[in-house]
Amino acid sequence: MPAKLAPVVVDGGTNSALPPASPPQRISYPAAGIDVSVLPLTPSTDETATGSLVPPMTMDAYWLTAYGQPGSGSLNTTYIVGHSWQTADAPFNRLSSRSAIGDELSVRTMTGTVKYKVQSVTTHDKATLRTSDVWNKVPGRLVLISCYTKDVQGTNLIVTAMPVP
Repeated sequence: MPAKLAPVVVDGGTNSALPPASPPQRISYPAAGIDVSVLPLTPSTDETATGSLVPPMTMDAYWLTAYGQPGSGSLNTTYIVGHSWQTADAPFNRLSSRSAIGDELSVRTMTGTVKYKVQSVTTHDKATLRTSDVWNKVPGRLVLISCYTKDVQGTNLIVTAMPVP
């Protein structure tokens, strides 16, 4: 039986129906060549204290469990992280070269699929990312974070997106 959809307000007043918030299971971003499973990741106490996180070295994406979930009723931003490597293919390698404002992507959850439109694509110095405004609570927002393939040691790529009707 499909999940009941709840009305929400998106983008300053456009009514749409999103599935109830629940953990992400899969992310599909066709323009960036991404279609991978999303696994839960809870940062350790040391990672939280230092503001530094290294996802497991797999070909999956990871949802940061301490924040929001995709869908209606989420009270925070949803963060999904994944690897970009210079010397091998990784799930988020093409975010650096193929992400663009206006792209559409989707996140599948247990309660349904949430479609998003990319609002910004930026880079950020890894040393100051932990104190940036990317961590501000914005219900409904999706943020993808990965290493920037042209500087995996010092720069992160940040893709922000909002739900679309």
